[in-house]
Parts: sequence; C-alpha cells; structure tokens
Amino acid sequence: MGKDGYSAVRWLRVRSQARRGGNAKIDDGFTRQGPTLAALADEHLEHLRIRNRTPAAVLSRSKELKPFLCWTEERDLFHPEQITRSILESYQRALWAYRKKNGKPLGISTQRGRLGAVMQFFAWLCKRHVLEANPASEIELPRPEKRLTIEALSIREVETVLSQPNIGDPLGIRDRAILEVFYSTGIRRSELVRLDVGDLHRDKRLLRVRQGKGRKDRVVPVGARSLGWVEKYMEDVRPLLMVKAEQQALFLSGYGEPFSPDVLGRKIVAYIAKAEIGRRGGAHLLRHTCATHLLEGGADIRYIQQLLGHEKLETTAIYTEVSIVQLQAVHARCHPAERRDPHPPVNRAAEPNSALDVAPGSAISP
Repeated sequence: MGKDGYSAVRWLRVRSQARRGGNAKIDDGFTRQGPTLAALADEHLEHLRIRNRTPAAVLSRSKELKPFLCWTEERDLFHPEQITRSILESYQRALWAYRKKNGKPLGISTQRGRLGAVMQFFAWLCKRHVLEANPASEIELPRPEKRLTIEALSIREVETVLSQPNIGDPLGIRDRAILEVFYSTGIRRSELVRLDVGDLHRDKRLLRVRQGKGRKDRVVPVGARSLGWVEKYMEDVRPLLMVKAEQQALFLSGYGEPFSPDVLGRKIVAYIAKAEIGRRGGAHLLRHTCATHLLEGGADIRYIQQLLGHEKLETTAIYTEVSIVQLQAVHARCHPAERRDPHPPVNRAAEPNSALDVAPGSAISP
C-alpha cells in the first residue's frame, strides 16, 4: 500500500497541538460606553446563547447585525432611541444599493437575513423595555426569490467523484469513506465532523447523528457499500492517524483530530473539481444528490425529510422538487403529441450499477 499522502502528513503528529486562542473579546471598534446599540447587541447574542441557540445560529446573528452597527455608527447613531422607522428604511435602501467588490448586489436572501436580524433585535429591545415602541415593526422584507434548485449529479457523475481518492494511500481510503457516507446518508458536513466511533452501529447499519441543525439528534441508515468503506478505514487507517488513545472522533485529520467543517468542505470541493465532470459544488451537492436519487427511486418525501433532518416538509421539497427526468417521463406518457414518440426518456434511477441498489452484505473490494 502506497503511503505518499499519509507520509506527507505524518510529521504533523509529532508537532505541538494547534494553538487555541483564549476567550478574550476582540475589539471590533464599536462604541460600548453605556447602553449603545453595540453593547445591547452583545446582550442580545448572550440571550440567544442562554436560550440554547446553536453556536452557528448565534454566529450567524452576529454577522447579520454587524453591517447594521457599522452603518449606524458611520452616521453617529449610537443609541436605540435614535433609530426611527425612516432610518431603518434608509438602511434597507442602502442594502439594496450596496455593491460587492465584484460589482454584484447583495442577494435577496442576504438582504432578508440582515433586515430580519435587525427586526428581531429591536423586537427583543422592546421586550426588555429598552424601547417603548418598535421602529422595525412595520418594515417589509424584500420578496423572496424563487430559484431553481441545483441540479443533482447523475449516477455516473457521482460514481466518478467517489472514485477520485487514491485508495492506494491511507488518506485516500479515509476520503473515499467520507465521500461514500455523504452520498449514502445525505448528512451535513457539520454533522459528519461530529461523528464519534460509537455513533456507527455496524450490525444494524445505522448512524446516529448527534446535535444536528437545531441541536436535534436523529438516526439514519448507512448503505452496505458505504459501510464497507468505513469499516476498511476504521481497521486499516484510523489507527495510523490516532495521536491520543482517547480520541473518539470517527474521521481524523492528519493531525489526529476531528476535521473542521471548512477544511472538510474544501476537500469535497477539490474532489468534485478533480472529477472534471463540468460541475462545481461540495458536500451540499452530494446531500442534494442523495435526496434526488432517493426521490427518483420512489422514496416518499416524508422519509427523505427524516433522512435529511428537516423540521418542515417544505424545506425538503426545496431539495427534492419533481425531478426533470420524472417530469419528462410524465410529459412523454401523457401529452397527446408525444404518445407516438418511440424514444421515451430513460429514468436514470433505473441505470445499472446504481449505488442505491447495493444488496446488504455485498462484497467490497476497495
């Protein structure tokens, strides 16, 4: 077994652990002398933490409020009682007129997120009796856009992506196992990096996803082929990557530590680019592909909702709108002008060698 990739990171194991910063607050330049907007925003974020909102949700709210705090302080507006409805409408117009470095405007979803954060902030200020009236109560959010969902990979394309890691190298086996888990289960990258060894139930072919979006746990099935690659990784590769015997994370980096979501995301993006299939994307594309292939294979959307961990069925519907392949088949079968078409479209879910049709216990030869 070649060890070029593994050898390239072995020295990381003997280096000192990565430096971690303390909890000291970084000075962002905002005015916090007295009950200013910035100081109250800090309290608002702390309130969200106390209410058990996820760190990702609190960080997102912080990022959405920061542009508003910058905009107000540039105009010498430091206190909540200075903010009126007309001022907030001016901020809304500023978001609409803003252009990024590439000359493009902010997306409608970004504008809605920033305005929504401001609206919730002022609603909270009223609940705290900092303000008697809410200047944001009648602000109208921009109408959301209705865009086509990203096109899922075909079975041939996804198999090409899955075959990119060099399985002659320990790290390649690890990466192949990661790609297989993404495609088989449709879990998020933030969920995959939190997987522990104990979360995999090999006998039942189940994976326990802890603290998913909204701090919710769920159990998802793991396909036989995906499980085979994970077992090979655990037996042949994971012991090589372990630095601390007590480390419980399922997938380990070259440092012997769990991956960060961003590092893992960039790795998946690189493999999709390396596949040269004319597509760009990352872990989310594999998640969407998993859901789409299940839908095309006849799975009920409610089961897909449970697999993906969506609270609302409407969210799942965004991922799994009627496949164009299915729509073509219905059109060819039902439209009067098409009934004589001797070449109806082929449902790609019926293609041979589908990764969705692996029989339990089938042999795997990585």
